[in-house]
Amino acid sequence: MATTPSVKLHRPSLLSKFFYELSLWRDYLELTKPKVVALMLITTVIGMRLATLDPIPLSLFITALFGISLSMGGAAAINHVVDHKIDTLMARTSKRPVATGKIGNTKALLFATGLCLISLLILEVFVNRLTAVLTFSGMVGYAVIYTFYLKRATPQNIVIGGLAGALPPLLGWTAVTNEIHPHALLLVLIIFVWTPPHFWALAVAKKEEYAKAKIPMLPVTHGIDFTKTSILLYTWLLAAVSYLPFIAQMTGLFYTLSVTLLNAVFLYYATRLKWMPLEAPHKSKIAMQMFGYSIIYLFALFIALLIDHLWL
Repeated sequence: MATTPSVKLHRPSLLSKFFYELSLWRDYLELTKPKVVALMLITTVIGMRLATLDPIPLSLFITALFGISLSMGGAAAINHVVDHKIDTLMARTSKRPVATGKIGNTKALLFATGLCLISLLILEVFVNRLTAVLTFSGMVGYAVIYTFYLKRATPQNIVIGGLAGALPPLLGWTAVTNEIHPHALLLVLIIFVWTPPHFWALAVAKKEEYAKAKIPMLPVTHGIDFTKTSILLYTWLLAAVSYLPFIAQMTGLFYTLSVTLLNAVFLYYATRLKWMPLEAPHKSKIAMQMFGYSIIYLFALFIALLIDHLWL
């Protein structure tokens, strides 16, 4: 009786595994949500510059920025893991590395843990403990409290969880001064109030996807009309809050004129979205335009703060 020759299975070596993981560097980078982190780092840098008129030591600037960015990236990677099932149900997130299986949950978690631990070590050793503690708090707030609980528990998830995303300018400030200053808290307040109209505009455009994923975003639980009203009210609140740096004598005329123009455009989008009929064919388009402008708004506002502080 003929026997089938045995086939030897060759297990990949550790070196080949290493090079394979290295080839996935773009996917690992995507885990950190680099575009989101980039905007947050801009507010961090400007928070550092607003804290002082004196030159910032290059070593402090680099280590603080690197440590804070690693924490943000680690928290984002945890978000990828926790939300991987939800991500597969939404067109906007269905191609994320963990959702597609390019990177497994365990590897993504190890990657995220490594980033967070290195971040805290850098901030503790080379920056200061206050910044390390605040950074850790922000990481826990976003990766654990918001992602694990708030996102699935309440339509106010963005409002409550937005505090974690509002911390970067405070982290930049404390990295330089090692103290929590009221002016830094004003910067946190601006981002905190900016977050709901920014994210709810996206939620209006993507309502069906959130409903499919069973995420209780405001348009899903309270309807689009209620959400549009909330967006408009929060945009007016943001406009009021954005003048607090001037009232607190933190800025001058350039910032005030700049933020007035920025607010006028933001309110235009919010008003247009509010009064557009629910079933209008361009409703999603207007909502996405407002979402896109909200990013420009925050970036331009902080740049105006920086220009006013350094050169005017």
